[in-house]
Amino acid sequence: MTEPPFTMGIEEEYLLVHPETGDLAEAPDGLMAACRDRLDDKVSPEFLQCQIEVGTGVCADIAEARADLSNLRRTVAEVAEEYGLAPIAASCHPFSDWKDQHTTDKERYRGLARDLRGVARRMLICGMHVHVGIDDQETRIDLARQMTYFLPHLLALSTSSPFWQGEDSGLASYRLTVFDNLPRTGLPPAFDSWGAFQRSVDMLVDLGIIEDSSKIWWDLRPSHNFPTLESRICDVAPRIEDTLTLAALIQATLRMLWRLAQNNQRWRVYDRFLVAENRWRAQRYGTSEGLIDFGAKAIKPLPDLVDEWLMLIEEDGGHLHSTTELDRARTIAREGTSADRQRAVFQAGLDSGADKAEALRAVVTHLTVEFREGL
Repeated sequence: MTEPPFTMGIEEEYLLVHPETGDLAEAPDGLMAACRDRLDDKVSPEFLQCQIEVGTGVCADIAEARADLSNLRRTVAEVAEEYGLAPIAASCHPFSDWKDQHTTDKERYRGLARDLRGVARRMLICGMHVHVGIDDQETRIDLARQMTYFLPHLLALSTSSPFWQGEDSGLASYRLTVFDNLPRTGLPPAFDSWGAFQRSVDMLVDLGIIEDSSKIWWDLRPSHNFPTLESRICDVAPRIEDTLTLAALIQATLRMLWRLAQNNQRWRVYDRFLVAENRWRAQRYGTSEGLIDFGAKAIKPLPDLVDEWLMLIEEDGGHLHSTTELDRARTIAREGTSADRQRAVFQAGLDSGADKAEALRAVVTHLTVEFREGL
């Protein structure tokens, strides 16, 4: 069977803040226009006026993705600075209130607000999506069934939303508690064919419930617009290096699963109930408490699971020229994610005599600095 291209594209959503106060800021028309002048259709407004979305082109490998995403982040930061603002890449703002935010005046977003009502109003969250090119539809749906196993692992390595409206939520990814209130979210169903997937989508379209499959927001889905599998499970990462590691993991894992099929092998498809338990553990604990190894029937520390994972995809990382980015997953698993760093900054502020509001503002400042790292 001809090998899929395994090209990649990365989409990220950012929040705009006032650097002095850490408060959210609505994107001025001039800022969006300046970004579009420099980045064309690779930048766009998002659901809320305080958000901005970027998306790379179709990248042949991780090096091309790095160059493209670096330019996107750098440009957004430079333009935002001209307007006295700064971007952060975190899935929840540490202290702002969703009730104070305004929806972007765009038909798609007006429709979402109208259809989803109060559920949509709370959507002060940002995510990171990774597309991987897989031309054949049946291959796409088959790999999606197997890839679902790894979604909690990706979430655990990406968590960046511990705070919500000025409180520590106790979760590493509060974002998912907001997003999961929407319909058609969560782990994807295990369709056994492209036809089964399409029949389910067609029923909702024919009934007028959705216009097309772009209104399906599973953690992993066949893209409506491109011949890709789109992973949507990850929190957005403050550091570009972490984004690239997560993208490399998704790309190499899909190639590993495809490679197994060439030898008449496949990854076991576990019950959605079990995978959902790991998803919760990742959402709650991030990297700190481990995930269930279903084969071993044991909870294993995430660093151990990552070591095993990287061994599985070592050949694929070499083929895709992403070994360096993949190796960084070990560092994330050992040292923790943005959720851990944000909590550490907050606690350090309190320990130094800052009050709660000042400590939370320090977290936002920390996020603005991490956004520019490596650019």
